Amino acid sequence: MASMTDRTAVLILGEVTKGRLSASTRELIGGGRDLADTLRSKLTLAVLGDDLKATGEEAIACGADVVLLAENPSLREYQADAYLQILERAVDHINPEILLMGHTSLGRDFAPRLAYRLKTGLSMDCVELSIDPGSGLLRMTRPVYGCKALSVMVCRTKPQMATARLGAMRPLDPDATRSGRVAAIDADIDRSLIRAQVIERVDPYEEGVALEDARVIVCGGRGMGSGESFGLLEELAQLLGGAVGASRPPCDSGWVPSTRQIGLTGKILRPDLYIAVAISGSSQHMAGCSDSRRIVAINKDPQANIFSVAHYGVVGDYREIVPPFMQRVKQILGVRERDDDT
Repeated sequence: MASMTDRTAVLILGEVTKGRLSASTRELIGGGRDLADTLRSKLTLAVLGDDLKATGEEAIACGADVVLLAENPSLREYQADAYLQILERAVDHINPEILLMGHTSLGRDFAPRLAYRLKTGLSMDCVELSIDPGSGLLRMTRPVYGCKALSVMVCRTKPQMATARLGAMRPLDPDATRSGRVAAIDADIDRSLIRAQVIERVDPYEEGVALEDARVIVCGGRGMGSGESFGLLEELAQLLGGAVGASRPPCDSGWVPSTRQIGLTGKILRPDLYIAVAISGSSQHMAGCSDSRRIVAINKDPQANIFSVAHYGVVGDYREIVPPFMQRVKQILGVRERDDDT
């Protein structure tokens, strides 16, 4: 294993999507940079996978000081038993004070397993991480009671572990002039300890901008009435350079794929603009979008709860409101209507 003499207080387990650092990893590096600077230490990113040559340079540019790469063809797909072997060894050598992961499907599955192996505590789905100025411990803030309140926790065992909600931190602007160290770490795996095997990976089919990367999200609810009605939202999202989401009822009804569900049991996002169309505004749904910079609600029920949290609201039928709004946006953007005769 490569030498790990640099003092690392903050260690992040990164994820790679389609050859690049995932959105959650870039956010963690941005937030972890602040924590490491406060503790006057190095920020280290560990990435497990195969063919990770470009990952190191990208991570350094995004704010990491040290990038540790564990490359093995067997790590091409996530397997908890394989990851545990490598991360246990890495943590033992680095001895970090803080260990962070994204609150992704990987983080939700792997973080509790690793915390148990390391005999330490874990706070999941955190929306804020900071260093307590008195104790120097990590203050982990997470929503409780269906996101109706926030709980601040500290852990006195090391490493202090947490998973962070997507959108809870801001990534840094990449700086190609930053310098750092990229090193390989021991990626040997005892395959006899792996109890599961990946048979097939099925990626959700998504056109255009992914929900996690969208700065603008147009979300439809039960009041849309049918799956066909979401075509109007697709047009609006495409016009605004955004993506389409849905509350739980449309997903349960099969109108849109479950991968587009936003809410407590779906995806939790923080876009710059969130347009809620025909959504009542239940607490479960608002848990997934309440941190949006601007929320615009369109609903024909003036008493809908969505209006109590929206920054701007329009009372009326979306069928009468969205089309003229799109026409106005096209005028502003200078988009010409297509002439079907040409």
